[in-house]
Amino acid sequence: MMIKRKGQNNMKNMKKSKLIKKVAACLMVVVSIFAMCACKTTSDNSTGTTQNQAELTITDMIGRSVTVKPGSYKRVVCIGAGALRMYSYVGDVSLLCGVEDIDNTTLKDRPKMFDSVARPYVMAYSESFSKLPSCGVGGPNAQTAEAEKILSCDPDIVISEYEDVEKENALYEQLGVPVITLKAGVNGVFDDSFKESMELLGKIFEKEAAAEQLTQYIDDQKKQITERTAGIEDKDKPSVYICGLGNWGTTNHLMTAQNYVSFNIANVKNAVTGLAKNGIQSIEEEKFTDIGASIDIMIMDAAAVKNIKPLYKNNPDMFNTCKAWNNNEVYLEMAYNAYYTNYEIALINTWYIAKTVYPELFKDIDIKEKTDEVTKAFLGKAMSDEIFSAPLSFGGYKKIDTSTFFN
Repeated sequence: MMIKRKGQNNMKNMKKSKLIKKVAACLMVVVSIFAMCACKTTSDNSTGTTQNQAELTITDMIGRSVTVKPGSYKRVVCIGAGALRMYSYVGDVSLLCGVEDIDNTTLKDRPKMFDSVARPYVMAYSESFSKLPSCGVGGPNAQTAEAEKILSCDPDIVISEYEDVEKENALYEQLGVPVITLKAGVNGVFDDSFKESMELLGKIFEKEAAAEQLTQYIDDQKKQITERTAGIEDKDKPSVYICGLGNWGTTNHLMTAQNYVSFNIANVKNAVTGLAKNGIQSIEEEKFTDIGASIDIMIMDAAAVKNIKPLYKNNPDMFNTCKAWNNNEVYLEMAYNAYYTNYEIALINTWYIAKTVYPELFKDIDIKEKTDEVTKAFLGKAMSDEIFSAPLSFGGYKKIDTSTFFN
């Protein structure tokens, strides 16, 4: 029988103790490494959240100071004429949590005055809009926001086009979320206010690159048109009349514009002068007949054709006082306004006007191709076929045969 000595046992116990200490030390190192990694990850995530959701006070387009958290918004509602259209140019449509009835074409009970008119943003996103709940009726007759319907959509931000400080502040108090007001300005797509609205959306939704790309594209297009037409002397410019521009709904041949921005950009001579104010407005029949003999070219907005046809049948003599009408120098542009301005179409119209008035300078421009190019820049897809197929687009940009078209 072997007897273990006490010294041997002590030696073995010491070895075991050293081994345990080494293992424990290794485990501590491993745990420390994981802890450091975890801390770093937590720190990085915390920093990212802080950066993405840092509060920022911005000034909206009607001078209101609003505190926002750029990049944090997940539920968006757009209200008022033009708000959803402008948001769709640079914003993420998948973040929308409600839509006005006028923009949901699947609803039976909704404003339908623009159903036959091309509205590219609705055409581009109709499927998405149709799946969203109502945030209000919308349309030209809706002069106030419907707070209860907006609340039912549970937005965390509202993009608005109601240009009334008191109403917007009151809406903010009711909703408890930021209400940001956009604005385009009298010159529409070419106005500084449109550019600033795009930049504002870019800042709020962290889409600065998209906003800058779009505004630079518009500036470049404007520059190209102006440079091509810059050298024409006034004596060589035909007199051009723009008519049918929508203003609170479709209008007729007497609705025109003095100091029309597309004419100014394309260096076109406007047949209408001497009015008390600028902008879209109606003139008297007497004014139309007075200038009729000097009108070389008439540009007619497609949205007004349905109103002009019965007027022509009832009073053809008034139209026959217009030289352009008698000479078949009447041209159709796409709808400038349809629940506020179609900004991409306004740009395309400017190209078409320039090409119509100065065909030799724009031989290389195919208007269908230009339409596709512009809609890609604004909405990410070529849309000429969809725009031209709208009932009140009459097949697209064209010269009108006045002897048959209005019969």
